[in-house]
Amino acid sequence: MSGASGSQDYNMRLAYVALFCGGIIGALSFGIRSGFGVFLPPITAELGVGREVFAFSLAVQNLIWGATQPFAGAIADRYGPFRAICGGAIVYAAGTVMIAFSATPSMLHLSAGMLVGAGLAGTSFGIILGAVGQLFPPERRSWALGVTGASGSLGQFLLVPVAGSLVASFGWKDAALFMGLGSLVMVPLAIAFWPIKGTKANPLPSGQSLGQALREAFGYKSFWLLTSGFFVCGFQVAFIAVHLPAYVSDLGMPVTVGASALALVGLFNVIGSYSAGVLGGKFSKKYLLNMLYLGRAVVIVFLLLMPPSELMIYVFASAMGLLWLSTVPLTSGLVGQIFGMRYMSMLFGIVFFSHQIGSFLGVWLGGIVFDQTGSYDLIWYVSIALALFAGFIHWPIKEEAIERAPAPAE
Repeated sequence: MSGASGSQDYNMRLAYVALFCGGIIGALSFGIRSGFGVFLPPITAELGVGREVFAFSLAVQNLIWGATQPFAGAIADRYGPFRAICGGAIVYAAGTVMIAFSATPSMLHLSAGMLVGAGLAGTSFGIILGAVGQLFPPERRSWALGVTGASGSLGQFLLVPVAGSLVASFGWKDAALFMGLGSLVMVPLAIAFWPIKGTKANPLPSGQSLGQALREAFGYKSFWLLTSGFFVCGFQVAFIAVHLPAYVSDLGMPVTVGASALALVGLFNVIGSYSAGVLGGKFSKKYLLNMLYLGRAVVIVFLLLMPPSELMIYVFASAMGLLWLSTVPLTSGLVGQIFGMRYMSMLFGIVFFSHQIGSFLGVWLGGIVFDQTGSYDLIWYVSIALALFAGFIHWPIKEEAIERAPAPAE
């Protein structure tokens, strides 16, 4: 009994160390990337290009991140998360440092776009959530996922002002160098995940292969419903993150109001992500997602119907922050709950790819609609309709774990 108790204590210590280190990795990964927005004015001014150049680089970043996430997840599932995180951190750092040496649009697309996007696949919540989730027992797993998601949000809130201060004090080139070198801290932090072995070293008794896991998920209706809902999440958050400051300026308010609104989104996102993780351990995750998306529709309607004011913008930002990435612990938790933890990183990576397609379209269509109509109203209406759609498609999802036949005895 003492040996079993000692092993259990060791496993829980490992789980909490990984939770701590994973939270810092997520904070750095999300926070540094979120600070890229402050590079937009100085880069475009020095290179003599339009703002759409750097904006397109960030759009490419979203797509590359989503496209490479399943592959990073597959590496983590097969070989363990340590390799995926280390590789992602090195590519992330290389891309961020290369921004400082980007003198042409194509260099920006390569550095801030492709390299940082690929690096995010190894250092963001797609890998961290799967790794942390493996270490915690089912009754604590949702809470741990919520803490991890909240840590990334806290990094966004804390590091964006740091990025702004670096750009103001040293210029955008040195700021990119500092941020790129700082991101290498993720490499030693990844050591916390070294004990987690993948399927190559630690196959499950069920013997399910990667191909079988993919065929199982692709043939399961609930997987596609969850994937469709996450597309909506990406569309909404990317549109708001990029275009809210401009929308606020169009209402005649100071630029600082838009910046403060995004800071409030990040701050309240910490509360929302953590709360979603806690609630997901006690209540049905699909019904929580249903209420979350319907809540977004209500908040956007509030924004459009209320008389414009700074208070109205701050209330909107705070409320939307509570609903911002609360979808992440719930959606990832459902993937693990339905399909098991062994291939969670890869399967969640596929679900996340739909999120990034939505992100790309939200940013891109927001700009197109405004250029064509001089207003964001149409995209706000589309966001409301999508929120209603996402809310209702979560109702039919089957939350129960899939029952599989045991592997034949040898």
